[in-house]
Amino acid sequence: MSWLPRPRARTGPASTTTALRSDSSGRTRCEVRTLTTRVEAGLAARARGREGRLLDERRAQPRVIRRLVGRVFRDQRGFTLIELLVVIIVLGLLVGLVGPRLFGRVGQSKQAAARAQIELLGAALDQYRLDVGAYPNSGQGLDALQRNPNSPNWSGPYLKKAVPKDPWGNQYKYRCCPGQNGEYDLWSEGGDGAPGGEGENADITSWDSSQK
Repeated sequence: MSWLPRPRARTGPASTTTALRSDSSGRTRCEVRTLTTRVEAGLAARARGREGRLLDERRAQPRVIRRLVGRVFRDQRGFTLIELLVVIIVLGLLVGLVGPRLFGRVGQSKQAAARAQIELLGAALDQYRLDVGAYPNSGQGLDALQRNPNSPNWSGPYLKKAVPKDPWGNQYKYRCCPGQNGEYDLWSEGGDGAPGGEGENADITSWDSSQK
């Protein structure tokens, strides 16, 4: 019975659908694999590109840092020089404008202190005269206000402290009796320690009423 033809397989709608599904699934798998391979290759390329950029950036960072540090130090040196110049100019202006006034005030305060001391010494001399009957002579000087010059009615000391020096560190001058300008002459020769003078070097005297 071998001569009889083999029966053909029946192909229905279900078998056709199954074949199509298997074929499409195979194509889909291939496409997915291809896409996956491409994506992986793209990611790997991007990663290599990023690594290369990072390496380049890391290599460039020291150069950039050195440049920035150099600029900062150059700027600091420039600003420091400018600040020094500004400070020098300001100090020069202050010395030129305020210095003379300040030093003038200091000289005036010393003159005022000398006048006050002469007034106090004059009061002590007046008390000495009330007790002793006369001012100390030129030989006895102002020390007679602190130590008894062998006068019987002496009731001193007439000063709480030693006879002061003038504000410039010099001894007060005393002349008696009488003085050339009054019953006694008491004066300071000012900042220069010499007779006469102007400003701070002018004499401060007990007889010049215009100084009071």
